[in-house]
Amino acid sequence: MNPTPTPPSARSDEARARLHDLVPGGAHTYARGDDQYPEDFAPILVRGNGCRVVDRDGNEYVEYGMGLRSVTLGHGYRPVVDAVAAAIADGVNFSRPTELELLAAEDFLALVPAADMVKFAKNGSDVTTAAVRLARAVTGRGTVAACEQPFFSVDDWFIGATEMDAGIPKPATTRFPYNDLPALEAVLASGDIACVIMEAATALHEPLPGYLPGVRALCDRYGALLVFDEIITGFRWSAGGAQQVYGVAPDLSCWGKAMGNGFPLSALAGRREYMELGGLRTDRDRVFLLSTTHGPETGALAAFRAVVRAYAGTDPIGRMERAGDRLRAGFEAVTAELGIGEHLRIAGRSSCLIFQTLDPAGAPSQEYRTLFLRELLARGVLGQSFVTSAAHTDADVDHTVAACRAAARRYREALEHGSALPYLGGRPVAPAVRRHAAPRHLEGVVR
Repeated sequence: MNPTPTPPSARSDEARARLHDLVPGGAHTYARGDDQYPEDFAPILVRGNGCRVVDRDGNEYVEYGMGLRSVTLGHGYRPVVDAVAAAIADGVNFSRPTELELLAAEDFLALVPAADMVKFAKNGSDVTTAAVRLARAVTGRGTVAACEQPFFSVDDWFIGATEMDAGIPKPATTRFPYNDLPALEAVLASGDIACVIMEAATALHEPLPGYLPGVRALCDRYGALLVFDEIITGFRWSAGGAQQVYGVAPDLSCWGKAMGNGFPLSALAGRREYMELGGLRTDRDRVFLLSTTHGPETGALAAFRAVVRAYAGTDPIGRMERAGDRLRAGFEAVTAELGIGEHLRIAGRSSCLIFQTLDPAGAPSQEYRTLFLRELLARGVLGQSFVTSAAHTDADVDHTVAACRAAARRYREALEHGSALPYLGGRPVAPAVRRHAAPRHLEGVVR
């Protein structure tokens, strides 16, 4: 391993160029794209173990974010790997339901008492869109009220309401602010709202006292279904999701990410009276709820069952939170010592931390974010956030705090200089969901 990571070599740069020739954007997920990392320091990874990953040049990093929050137990977590290997040795996909589907459904519903039925799929977008479709069928209404939170789906009903709306008809979606009951009531009073979809909490926003019960009451009053997006909060706030933490039961809930410790699995769960509309025990017009070839494949379901066992016996949420507490304390000590705590901040739930980068005027800055990312990468820390996993040890966190100290010194130097641009090694990072490729447009022939 290279003890001090260096910018990608010509070999890695060639791989990045080939990716852009073969894959639009050079990545299969926008949040993993080159434009999310410093232009001269966007490593190509080859393997990982625990919370450590290795790039194509042999550089090792402590990773945060962990597969866009999908890996909570650590890369290569042996009980999950063993369970998957045993399951796929007996076949991966069949023409009829398997016993494993029954056992996984029983495991899931034991964790989520507000749900009576569950259906598995592969992506979070599969299940949020199925929830919207089901709510429209139940209510006979067309409009979705989506909270002003970053992301719910790749499908038209949501992406059409963002800046990246090329090729999408104008969706029947309206937005409402979080923690504001009067604003939500004003939306619901329009009379055409099929459902309210929201994250019950996010890294930066906890519900105010009475807010979630108030949302539940407003949905009941106006006849809209309440849908909780538990794709991040599930298995990170608790094994039973945010609904378990805050004690408010939605009509439908959507799950994904950490369900399989990185293996692809998502779930739509909900009350029987609604979920049955997608089945064979209804006299109403049936809803095409979810139908996926790979939703019930055995590897991901075996991974999920192993995750459930790990959560029952090893307290991964406690370990994530302890690692986050240690990192927060170390980070804040560094920024206080250097006098830049008003410009370089750490915020969020302990298991779901983010860093905030502000310029000399105190405004959020992509340029200063790029500087901080680049300085961390050069010291063996990879991550767009400080989202922890149960695999982050004290030693990993201490390594990260040491990297933060060196990065913060450079950050202070840039603040004193009045600009981060000379420190970036290229153009700054940019929001993943935006209308144009600029400011990270790549030259090349569009064939």
